[in-house]
Amino acid sequence: MTATSALLTFDDGRLFRDGVPHQVLSGSLHYFRVHPAQWRDRLERLAALGLNTVDTYVAWNFHQGRPDRAASFEGWRDLEAFVTIAGELGLDVIVRPGPYICAEWDNGGLPAWLTAIVGTRARTSDPTYLAAVAAWFDDLMPRLAALQASNGGPIVAFQVENEYGSYGDDASYLAWLREALVDRGASELLYTADGPTDLMLDGGSLPGTLATATFGSRAADAFRLLRSRRADEPLLCAEFWNGWFDHWGERHHVRSVPSADATLGDILDAGGSVSLYMAHGGTNFGLWAGANHDGRLQPTITSYDSDAPIAEHGAVTAKFHAFRSRFVAAGGRELPVPADPVILPARSIPVVRGSGLLPALGSIAPRGARPTPPSFEELGIASGLVLYAATPRVPLGELELSVRGLHDRAQVFVDGEPIGVLDGDGSLPVRGTGTRVDLRILVENQGRINYGPLLGQGKGILGGVQLGRRLVHGWTTTPLPLDEWSAAELGALASGGATGAAGAADDAAAGFSTAGFVLGDGEPADAFLALPGFGKGFVWVNGFLLGRYWEVGPQSTLYVPAPVLEVGVNTVTVLELLHSGTHLAFRDRPELGPPEEYVETF
Repeated sequence: MTATSALLTFDDGRLFRDGVPHQVLSGSLHYFRVHPAQWRDRLERLAALGLNTVDTYVAWNFHQGRPDRAASFEGWRDLEAFVTIAGELGLDVIVRPGPYICAEWDNGGLPAWLTAIVGTRARTSDPTYLAAVAAWFDDLMPRLAALQASNGGPIVAFQVENEYGSYGDDASYLAWLREALVDRGASELLYTADGPTDLMLDGGSLPGTLATATFGSRAADAFRLLRSRRADEPLLCAEFWNGWFDHWGERHHVRSVPSADATLGDILDAGGSVSLYMAHGGTNFGLWAGANHDGRLQPTITSYDSDAPIAEHGAVTAKFHAFRSRFVAAGGRELPVPADPVILPARSIPVVRGSGLLPALGSIAPRGARPTPPSFEELGIASGLVLYAATPRVPLGELELSVRGLHDRAQVFVDGEPIGVLDGDGSLPVRGTGTRVDLRILVENQGRINYGPLLGQGKGILGGVQLGRRLVHGWTTTPLPLDEWSAAELGALASGGATGAAGAADDAAAGFSTAGFVLGDGEPADAFLALPGFGKGFVWVNGFLLGRYWEVGPQSTLYVPAPVLEVGVNTVTVLELLHSGTHLAFRDRPELGPPEEYVETF
């Protein structure tokens, strides 16, 4: 039985809230994927779904991007404000502080500066890693402890790590984490969450701590396994995968309403508690989308809609209504269903071509010369682009230019002309004239791996560059942390005015484009932005980095939250890496690509 000081306790296989039998009816909603001006709206929609609880991860790298700067808990990062709003709406809160969260979030939530030091020793009892986690928890946990139910707040539980049994079996690390939470004031229910297999539960569960499962189907099998291992513990599906996320170049994953609703019914009919993953997915704004690796890198798209009951822009779906009936029948509150958000009407906006790709990026002062190309980590940036430059002598004839240890995608230019694109290690032919050439390699970090043994892998050119058998030495580098550019810096680069960068000679070439449009009083609304004719790149609205776009799909539109738009003139800025279009388009609905039914692989 759990400690009686916690609001949620269990005994003889049953869960209690303040001594009364209870089912947790929860949904995941991540504060870091929702514009803070929309937190209350999205939480109200979650409550209207009939839920009594919201759960959220805490993304460490979202709060502390650099080791020499204190973690931020202000503005978008005001976690305490998010939790407080949930409590005001009558919701209990479950916090999943990690420090690893997966979540299809860049680097699984771990700061790139940390994994640059510890490498694959992350998520173990390595002393350097534990010392960094301890310092982070010293800052984070007192804030959360003050908002626990025992202190009059809405937090009722904490998760210890996240699906650790899918990664490793360092039991001393898990035990250390549990004690680290308790020592810093966690007095509510603690639990672990793992996939429903013996292998995963063996590696991820802790004696004396509630063990829960994460799954999308076969609820009876998952609950049977939990009961066979922990007969006295209540049944909790800590993540019910009622939808799924997408990778670039694949189809848009969906979970049909009958399929998802039937499994939810099985969970609730068994008396189990549940948390929808996701109840509202939100968006991987900026450069926060992670990546998977299954023999090749699989970058996650900008949308995190996840076919959730509450869509990316807050609209309620058929899945919302089906689930709501289930939750109300299980004792959830029957609140009014909010109206769907207003959407900006469809329109087309011509773009103005600005500075070309290499002139603009090359106008930024490079770092000093190094003998070999440095990684993103050595340059002190986590995301974005790095422009590598060297001037090797190329003998007469044709040679192979090879790049080893490439993470992730490189565009190669010789004397200002593109000669090809590399996705990972590979080679391209170069024809030499017997003189030195201007060799430039623009490397894009497409998202750090968030799951599996390659977690924490570095970015950039980690091996070397060769011409034939000969290594190329003598590199200058230009780090391009796109997510750190101010609106003024972005505007200067796009126009070329402040930098002297030449304009693009070819309107269809790669480089910057801008577009302006005017909104009147009462007109700012949620919007869906498409980039027809553009290939791959990044887009900002009024200086706010929405994220990546890519013609390979599946997603064709990027969600623009209403708080980003302004009455008066609005400016869209595009950095295109391949080929530019002539117009931008606002669409009156999201276009996330051809659907494909999600199938669980356990």
